[in-house]
Amino acid sequence: MDFSGLNNNPEVFDTSANRREDPAIENDDSVRDPVDTLEVFDLIRDIKDPEHEDLSLEALNVLQLGNVTVDEAKKTVHVMFVPTVPHCSASTLIGLSIRVKLMRSLPAGFKIDVAIYPGAHLQEEQVNKQLADKERVAAALENASLTDVVHKSLSAGNRTGNAPAAV
Repeated sequence: MDFSGLNNNPEVFDTSANRREDPAIENDDSVRDPVDTLEVFDLIRDIKDPEHEDLSLEALNVLQLGNVTVDEAKKTVHVMFVPTVPHCSASTLIGLSIRVKLMRSLPAGFKIDVAIYPGAHLQEEQVNKQLADKERVAAALENASLTDVVHKSLSAGNRTGNAPAAV
């Protein structure tokens, strides 16, 4: 899919904030990690933008910690994202990539809601309707070309920005 020319010069943001104080705790299998907003944000922050494959959604400010809500007791996750331009044709793919990453990463039973931030897109209502429809999401994931774009967005080694140095 060709997204060239939609936003040729995106603004890139600092991604060094919103990190756990002690990331070593995250890797300790003897400690149960709660599913909280930072945990969910950590799961999705590095998803690549379909148009700017060298930049993460966090680096483009498409994903922001304040737009993620989690209720672990009710097993619900709500993520709102802000496309880089109001006419972004990759918005559905971005939302689909976020949904797929969370479906693969969260414990079974979580209800996942992914939507465009209110007022951030010209076709917000239509895109949100597509992202909320389980049958449409399932059909999209059966489309080989869409699945390839989603897998590319989720591939490893995609952090861009001011990540903390490895210890």
